[in-house]
Amino acid sequence: MKIATDWQDYKILATGDGYKLERWKDVVLLRPDPQVIWKAREDLFARKDVDAVYRRSDKGGGAWEFRRSIPDEWTVSYRDLSFKIKPMGFKHTGLFPEQAVNWDRMAELICGARRPVKVLNLFAYTGGATVACAKAGAEVVHVDAAKGMVERAGENARLSGIHSGIRYIVDDCKKFVLREIRRGNRYDGIIMDPPSYGRGPGGEMWKIEESLYPFVQLCSQLLSEDPLFFLINSYTTGLQPMVLHNILKLCLAGRKGRIDAYEVGIATEEGIPLPCGAGGMYVYE
Repeated sequence: MKIATDWQDYKILATGDGYKLERWKDVVLLRPDPQVIWKAREDLFARKDVDAVYRRSDKGGGAWEFRRSIPDEWTVSYRDLSFKIKPMGFKHTGLFPEQAVNWDRMAELICGARRPVKVLNLFAYTGGATVACAKAGAEVVHVDAAKGMVERAGENARLSGIHSGIRYIVDDCKKFVLREIRRGNRYDGIIMDPPSYGRGPGGEMWKIEESLYPFVQLCSQLLSEDPLFFLINSYTTGLQPMVLHNILKLCLAGRKGRIDAYEVGIATEEGIPLPCGAGGMYVYE
């Protein structure tokens, strides 16, 4: 497991009973987490420092319960990167802090290349990876079907002092990749963070069990002759790191490099790591 340990503005204070208690700079949130199946050491709902709780609904989804006034949105920083945080629907805040382990690795590869680097970020959400790669000096194309998330990615980039070098695209990722193949465009790094299920702006269906392998095959055609990396992130329950390893190995057969497949986690103040998904990265050598 690769564990994000270097956050200052984000901490997991406690876990248990299906929830995690987090401090996002000065705001403490209590949110559900499907990986937390152990008993809490204390009643997390009774803690006096909780600012807001995301309550699950028996009918699906849920809603935020605010116990005191907090900003509509605020900023957290990780090293030289800054991001806006906002309690949103479906318990989200606009950032997955455990991904810092991947941000650091990609930034290291980009800086070490000592040449111009082009990166394609697909299903790019609010741009954590986009900002990290751009800050390291890469030219980034950021693609997501949700206009609001793409706009938030632009805000995060500007907060981090990035005002050029990122192209933002609101589109279905598969349609965009097909166009890039026809145009002959190539990338030195490809990142994807695909959902378990989803629909594109034109109603296009995505189901990860059926769609991921052919999509990685398709994206492999966009790699340059001297690429740096190909990263797949997954939060789909039951999708093991070795599945990502095997997909990368099969789709990128014949290319020189190595595959690193791993769980992604984040340190907690209880002294245990919280698992937060899987990653698979093909690093070219």
